[in-house]
Amino acid sequence: MASPAKKARTKSPTPAPETSAAARESTPAPTLIPAASRESTPAPATPAVARESTPVPATPAAARESTPVPATPATAKERTPAPATPAVARGRTPAPATPAAETNAPLPGSHWAEQGLPEEEEDDADSTLGSDVESSTASIGSSILRYRTMNGRTYHSDSITDSEYWGPNDEKQNELLDIFHHAMTILLDGRLYDAPLPKKMENAIDLGTGTGLWAIDFADAFPNCNVIGTDISPIQPSWVPPNIRFEIDDYNKEWTYKPDFFDFIHVRWLSGTVKDWLAFYKDAYRCCKPGGYIEHMDTHGTIHSDDGSIDEKVHALGQWGPIWHEAGKRIGQVLIPAAMMESAMKEAGFVNIVVKDYKVPISPWPKDKKMNDVGLYFYAVMNQDLDGVLQFMFGKVMGWTTEEIGIYIRHLKKEMKDMSIHGYFVFRKVYGQKPVDA
Repeated sequence: MASPAKKARTKSPTPAPETSAAARESTPAPTLIPAASRESTPAPATPAVARESTPVPATPAAARESTPVPATPATAKERTPAPATPAVARGRTPAPATPAAETNAPLPGSHWAEQGLPEEEEDDADSTLGSDVESSTASIGSSILRYRTMNGRTYHSDSITDSEYWGPNDEKQNELLDIFHHAMTILLDGRLYDAPLPKKMENAIDLGTGTGLWAIDFADAFPNCNVIGTDISPIQPSWVPPNIRFEIDDYNKEWTYKPDFFDFIHVRWLSGTVKDWLAFYKDAYRCCKPGGYIEHMDTHGTIHSDDGSIDEKVHALGQWGPIWHEAGKRIGQVLIPAAMMESAMKEAGFVNIVVKDYKVPISPWPKDKKMNDVGLYFYAVMNQDLDGVLQFMFGKVMGWTTEEIGIYIRHLKKEMKDMSIHGYFVFRKVYGQKPVDA
C-alpha cells in the first residue's frame, strides 16, 4: 500500500509495559483466561483440548520450527494475473445458523428514543485516553484521498473499492485501531501469532492492516521476511522497517498475487468487510505456499455475561450483537464471521486447523490484573469512536435516526461504566496449514 508520511503511532491511553520483538518470538505463551483449543484435522504438534472448558496451553518456541517450507525466490512484488473466477463458482455459502440467544429481532432505534437519555450522565471524555500525536499526510494520488463524508466523518475512497465498509478512516478511528492493537498485545502476552511458523520465511501478508502496527511489529520480528500490509485507505506510517511495504488493495476483488507465494497470511478483526468468506479463504489458499499458514482472529459480535448481568431485552449492551447480526442479514453478508471461520477454512482446503477462544472484557471489571488491563484498553476502544462505528451500519442499513443512535450510545457508555455489569466479547482465533504436498 502506498504510505503517507505519518508517524508510527505506538500511543496508549495509559503507560503499559511493552513486549520487545525478540520476546515475542521466544517467550512461551502463558495460560490466559478460560479459552479453548481444538483441532479439526490431525496435527501432531497440538494436543486436542476441550473447547470452552480448559485454558489454552502454552505453545513452546520449538513448536514454531515446523517443517521447512519450500523456498520461493523473494521478489519485491511480482504480481501476476490470477485466472478469473466467476462469482457463482467462488462458492458463496449461506450464513450459519444463529445461536438461539441471537434469533430474536433487535429492538428498533425508536425504543432508545422512547427511553430518553440516561440519568446522571457525565462527560465521557477521559484525558488519559486522548492523543497528542501530530501527523501529516504525504502527497499521493488525489483519487485515493477523495474520501466520502458522512456527518462530518471521512470514509474510504470509492475509487479504491465498491464495497461498503462501515468504519471511518480518519484520525479518530485510526486511534481506535492503535488502542485495539495494544489491547490484543496484552491479551496475547506479546505474541503476534499462534501458528507454528518456521524461523525462516520469505513472504508474509497482513490483510486489512489498518494503521499497520501488527505488520510493523511482525516485520521487526522477521527482518529477513518481506512483509506486505494491505488496506483500502492510506493511513499507515511512513517510517517503517525496510522489509515492509503498504499497498492499497481490496481483498474482495480477485487476488493477483502469485500462487504458492506467502509463508504466512494474517487476518485480524475484518468483521463486516468481507463479502464472501469462502471465496476469501479460497484466494488465501491459492496464494499460500504449500506448508504455509493462515491465521484469522475475529469476534462473535455478541456481548456475553456469565453471571446474567446483561439482559438482551433491557441493556443496550445486550442489543449490540442482535443489531449487528440483523444488519448483516439485510445486506446479505456474514458481518460477524467467528462462527464459520473454521468450517470455511476447512472447505477452502486448509488442514491442521486449530481453534482458540479468548474472553475480552469490555471494561476493567475483572479482578485479575492482566484481564483488568485488557478491559481498560478495550473500554477505551469501545468509547473512542462509537459515533463513527455505528452511524453507517445503524443509520444507513438499519434506518436509525441520528438522535436514536446518539441516545443508544449514551446508554452503552453508562452501562460500560457500571462495574457490576460483567460483559465480554469472545474473540476466536483459527489457524490452518496448506498441505505440504498441495
